[in-house]
Amino acid sequence: MASLVGGASLQAQPVRPGQDGPVSRGALPAGAALSTWAQGLEHPWGLALLPEGGALVTERPGRLRVVSPGGELSRPVAGVPKVDARGQGGLLDIALHPDFARNGWVYLSYAEAGEGGNSTAVARGRLVKEGGGWRFAEGQVVFRQSPKFDSTLHFGSRLVFARDGTLFVTLGERSSRETRGDAQGLDTHHGKVVRIRDDGSVPPDNPFLKDKRALPEIWSLGHRNPQGAALHPGTGELWMVEHGPRGGDELNIVRAGKNYGWPLYTYGREYSGGKIGEEASPPGFEPPIHSWVPSVSPSGLAFYTSSTIPAWRGSLFTGALSGQALVRLELDGEKVVREERLLTDLGRRIRHVVTGPAGELYLLTDARDGQILVIRGGR
Repeated sequence: MASLVGGASLQAQPVRPGQDGPVSRGALPAGAALSTWAQGLEHPWGLALLPEGGALVTERPGRLRVVSPGGELSRPVAGVPKVDARGQGGLLDIALHPDFARNGWVYLSYAEAGEGGNSTAVARGRLVKEGGGWRFAEGQVVFRQSPKFDSTLHFGSRLVFARDGTLFVTLGERSSRETRGDAQGLDTHHGKVVRIRDDGSVPPDNPFLKDKRALPEIWSLGHRNPQGAALHPGTGELWMVEHGPRGGDELNIVRAGKNYGWPLYTYGREYSGGKIGEEASPPGFEPPIHSWVPSVSPSGLAFYTSSTIPAWRGSLFTGALSGQALVRLELDGEKVVREERLLTDLGRRIRHVVTGPAGELYLLTDARDGQILVIRGGR
């Protein structure tokens, strides 16, 4: 396994990121209201708002649906790739091409079965009207995580287009003692963020192109299971949340060629309680800018830039699965200064968070009878 692990001396961070900031339970600001936009979805995972209104939503068992502006669900879209819907696998994220209005490309990530097990794959196609329904037409796979491995866990799988039109794909390390260490190697896609062009080819400025040991798509390494990602509205950099094991969930700024430490450096422990690695990240490894101990299982990520809900302007939101909350983070540059947990009374796993064009906040609840909820500010 090609490794980037060096001989740097350990130097502990004085305080675990997230340990020194206040955490409170809060209510929606005055004038903001929560409502249900759509329901009857089986474990919805990804949501893409359509420019003309409505949305596309994925259901983990393998269905893609069109949501009308009024919240009605279409029949399942035909032509969607076959998925391996076991455990955490299935049909996962969805993203529209930045030039969707012209070219119509829709991107799907999913667990794909194959020789050796399964892995995360990304396909693109065009959404076309067909009779009384819809079809995912001209489908083509643009990326496959390598190698495949027999696991039903840790597919990662958020899709985020960068400002230059390249596509980031977050990938888990497959939750096995056998593959955990792969997150530190350059010869697999396990535990990585990869960056590809919209057709799946490799951008010429990816950080490891000159390293013959490395898979050329790799952008960063040392990740566990990243399930939320978004571009910072000011810098355009990729911010990402990922699951730790027992504690050690992280918020990271994902930069080219950087190593984020898993499993060598983590604030998490084995589910049995045993130690995994060191807590301190030495020089050469990137510590998180925020972490959660105990875990909240963050999923989905969205920056809020609207003035529709003034108290939230400049905040960063993530859903919490085990934490059953909407988590709001107040930022001062690259530092989290306050954390607020909202909607805790609902008792629902929040899988994804998406901001709308009029300052709405759309939420997916992860359940057999899942919903699309929306928070709107006062008029």
